[in-house]
Amino acid sequence: KFSLHWIMIGRLPAIVIDNGTGYSKIGYAGNTEPQSIIPSCIAVKEYSKVGAREVRRLGTGLDDLNFYIGDEAIALDGKNDFSVKWPIRHGIIEDWDLMQRYMEQLIFKLLRAEPEDHYFLLTEPPLNTPENREYLAEIMFETFNIPGLYIAVQAVLALSASWCSNRTGGRSLTGTVIDSGDGVTHVIPVVDGYVIGSCIKHIPIAGRDITSFIQHLLRDRETNIPPELSMEVAKQIKERYSYVCPDLPKDLLNMIVNQINGLNHMSFQNLRNIQHFLLMSVMNVSWVRKYFFSLNSSIQTLQPH
Repeated sequence: KFSLHWIMIGRLPAIVIDNGTGYSKIGYAGNTEPQSIIPSCIAVKEYSKVGAREVRRLGTGLDDLNFYIGDEAIALDGKNDFSVKWPIRHGIIEDWDLMQRYMEQLIFKLLRAEPEDHYFLLTEPPLNTPENREYLAEIMFETFNIPGLYIAVQAVLALSASWCSNRTGGRSLTGTVIDSGDGVTHVIPVVDGYVIGSCIKHIPIAGRDITSFIQHLLRDRETNIPPELSMEVAKQIKERYSYVCPDLPKDLLNMIVNQINGLNHMSFQNLRNIQHFLLMSVMNVSWVRKYFFSLNSSIQTLQPH
């Protein structure tokens, strides 16, 4: 029976979990894309300090099993005493209790898998501490009783995916990876599959900061967007209209010309006004300018001479 169990483990695909600040991706090794991509948040019930201690303690114990993750959690935020929490901040796990419950839902509810029957591949940020890595392994082995685990740096996996997709020409696991997610941006040099830790550049600006900034601009413009929807609206604006400028001065000049040419078209003018306002506002924010040049200089520094 013991030998049969290990034979079955060898035949079943490994489970891959990529936990990020904003989103988590989970699926099986060998597939071309993740099975699920969901927000890295969990909705739990919070009780006020008012009331009998025994009642609050009983409620807290029962609600340990009553929680939701992902889009379901976001939909329940502020309803029936539910509050949304984000266990990962700037790429690092900060709330281990919530993270463990989040992983339970990922494995048992989304994948409907038995962790004892699969090997696991988990990802970690490049500047993750050894203590965090050890505690994550402890949870996976002792709580989920998995047979095997490998924890890989996200940048190395990204470079490896690029290596596998390059069917022509020379393929190498050496390169510079710019990893800008929801919570943090890293510039990581990789040589022959090994991360050069002393040269990693950490920039604490990423997608969520841009979303929050657009939300702040919408608030300043006194739009009629309900406060509980402002973050989602700002996120949709970012995803629909934002883009990377390869030549920023040229793009700004073209935008001004189009702004002038579109004065006679009200709908076109309104759209350009919003775009012009957002971009010019971003250029006037000191921390954006600071870290923009920091990213640019970091990339230039890592280039071979």
